[in-house]
Amino acid sequence: MGKTVTTRYDVAEHLRTPEEMAAYLEACFEEADGDAAFIAKALGDIARAKGMSQVARDAGLSRESLYKALSGERTPGFDTVLKVVGALGLKLHAEAGKG
Repeated sequence: MGKTVTTRYDVAEHLRTPEEMAAYLEACFEEADGDAAFIAKALGDIARAKGMSQVARDAGLSRESLYKALSGERTPGFDTVLKVVGALGLKLHAEAGKG
């Protein structure tokens, strides 16, 4: 029997359309359970799918600071999140909760 070769799964390779990116972020919001770093990592996945350099330019940030902010190892400021969301062409919205 031959060896099984595995590769690391990278969600960024599968986020091709704005609709897929929005659905991914929405799913991450549902799973995050208040973990802001988890949401930052999800935004990083989407930014990598779109092209980190372009997203950094559009957000008015350096590429390096964008990588750090969206690494999932820290929680970026809300101003950074808003800049990145705008640069990604996404919108945040609110709806009434259940309870």
